[in-house]
Amino acid sequence: MFDPAPEHPYPDGHRPDEAPAPHALLTPVLGLLGSWRGRGRGTYPTLDADFSYAQEVTFSHDGRPFLHYEARAWLLDADDVPLRPSARESGWWRLQADGRVEALITQPTGIAEISVGHAADGAVDLATHEVTRTPTAKEVDATRRRYTLTDPDTLDFVHDLAAVGQPLQHHLSARLRRAG
Repeated sequence: MFDPAPEHPYPDGHRPDEAPAPHALLTPVLGLLGSWRGRGRGTYPTLDADFSYAQEVTFSHDGRPFLHYEARAWLLDADDVPLRPSARESGWWRLQADGRVEALITQPTGIAEISVGHAADGAVDLATHEVTRTPTAKEVDATRRRYTLTDPDTLDFVHDLAAVGQPLQHHLSARLRRAG
């Protein structure tokens, strides 16, 4: 008989010491495994004002040389009360033997990015290789994302953006703490 909700036979790992064992190619990003939460600030020339936001990022794996990535954010008011959902994205980071990273990141706003970069010493730097958009998606030409472990429980995030006729420039930065 078909069980519509069976226990998953291959659960994702969220820590280096939990099954499944991480693939050796994930070594440069093992410190990222898990969930991270924190707050940040954003700005962009096409926006009326700078803004505060909360962010949650999760990295997991299934034993292969891929890192599953999921991020979501929500805008905050002046009292740090959530106003509404903001950015959301998910994707896969493919790790190579020399520390190169190829990332596929999709957003529900109709944007799909392929980024390339490098991972080493607790830091990942990804820059756009290609952006594809649905016909009604906002114009995005390039991004750059940097994730830096400043200690085992603190992850700094910086996001640069080139969109809607603006050159690549600072857009977001956040300090995230390991959750749980």
